[in-house]
Amino acid sequence: MNAVIFTINTLFDLYLMVVLLRLWLQWARADFYNPFSQFVIKATDPLLRPLRRVIPGWGGFDFASLVLALLVAIAKISLLQFVINGGFPWAAIGISSIVTVFKEAFNLIFWVVIIRAIMSWFSQGSHPIEMVLHQLSEPMLAPIRRIIPPMGGLDLSVIVFLFGLKILEILFNDVLRAFT
Repeated sequence: MNAVIFTINTLFDLYLMVVLLRLWLQWARADFYNPFSQFVIKATDPLLRPLRRVIPGWGGFDFASLVLALLVAIAKISLLQFVINGGFPWAAIGISSIVTVFKEAFNLIFWVVIIRAIMSWFSQGSHPIEMVLHQLSEPMLAPIRRIIPPMGGLDLSVIVFLFGLKILEILFNDVLRAFT
């Protein structure tokens, strides 16, 4: 049973991260011709294209991608509820899916910043994935870098950002616990 739950969690969380990454790529106006961006587009297009016919974007925001992220989270929580409990408590599934999207967004931001920092040690900006990660994370790191400039070649903005992100995640979890 644990292997089934692990498999469901892993597969749905990975696809949810790809859908959220697509939303983030659009928001950041990242290079969509980059090979990494093309992977994200090709992985999400089969499910996103039909949704876009029904759900239009507004003000440059792609609501279809957000709805797809929620639908993936709902499918994950529903399948887990079915496997574990054999039932579908719809109210709990709705709330849990929204929480799942937020938690995966935190995880995605964390991993994008970490991978960008590690890649910066080795590739020196020449790898296509690093270029996209830079486009995604630079709007969040640049304000910190203006306050705390690099010291001795060490960029502390990543550490400060991850510290702040962790505080936000803890506050989010505390708010959730207060309402449950």
